[in-house]
Amino acid sequence: MPNAIHQHYSLVSVTRFDNNRAIFLWLQACANMIQDILRLAAFSDAQQGGNPAGVWIGEVFPDDATMQAVAFDVGYSETAFAVPQNNAWRVRYFSPKAEVPFCGHATIALGAALATRYGEGDYKLVLNEAQISVEGYRHGALMSATLQSPPTHSQPVSHELLSQAMTLFDLRAEDIDLRIPPALINGGAQHLVLALNRRETLKNMRYDFNTGRELMVREGLVTILLAFAESPRLFHTRNPFAFGGVYEDPATGAASAAFAGYLRAIGWNHGGAIDIVQGEDMGRRSRIRAQFSDVPGSSIRVSGTARML
Repeated sequence: MPNAIHQHYSLVSVTRFDNNRAIFLWLQACANMIQDILRLAAFSDAQQGGNPAGVWIGEVFPDDATMQAVAFDVGYSETAFAVPQNNAWRVRYFSPKAEVPFCGHATIALGAALATRYGEGDYKLVLNEAQISVEGYRHGALMSATLQSPPTHSQPVSHELLSQAMTLFDLRAEDIDLRIPPALINGGAQHLVLALNRRETLKNMRYDFNTGRELMVREGLVTILLAFAESPRLFHTRNPFAFGGVYEDPATGAASAAFAGYLRAIGWNHGGAIDIVQGEDMGRRSRIRAQFSDVPGSSIRVSGTARML
């Protein structure tokens, strides 16, 4: 008859071996995926700047934990994961800390990657909460892409949230450009917009990361968009992204789409298009163009160049 204690330890050893093997296989799968990641800078200013994004294109999604681990290891503000679905691509976006419903710069990077791998053209994308499209083209060493955002909408911000956000960035009432009132804006993801009266105030933007992350997670804010209007059609912006574990994004297509939709909603003299310069104050100058009709809530056409990293 086997010794009961020996039998117990044998079972423990087998269990530990199985667990260790499962962990090893999972880590190996993550490592293989990381090797397959395409790395691009979206919304670049020619061959400089832009916001780095990871793009993984495969046949079947791995589990959520694997995609989250890969996005964390890649370390960019977002990594897009895409698999074929009927005549479209099913797409999910992960930041280092959490999944997000939509990411503009990773979509631009995906458009460039699809154009490189499968040819130039228009690709339909199925997101968690919307269906959009992206066009991708090649221009020698550079690529370009244009996305059609989800519908846009906005709503007033509560006094309490506005007060907390202004405290976070050490802003006073006189810092706010009331031509563009603070608001919650959405073009596929939720953002808070704070328009500023002076370029210098935007340049000096600082905040406590942990406090900002707690606020953004609690309020469901993917980013907080701070903007300065150099002219009615040229804006400088900065986008804290503590929600996703990143202090600041150098280019944010989703927030730019939401911002364009908000400008349309308040009757801003936009002329059908705005240009946005972002990332300049963090040494990664990026350029974003948003074009849109006068139809309330309709999709925004967001475009920019991309380069391989």
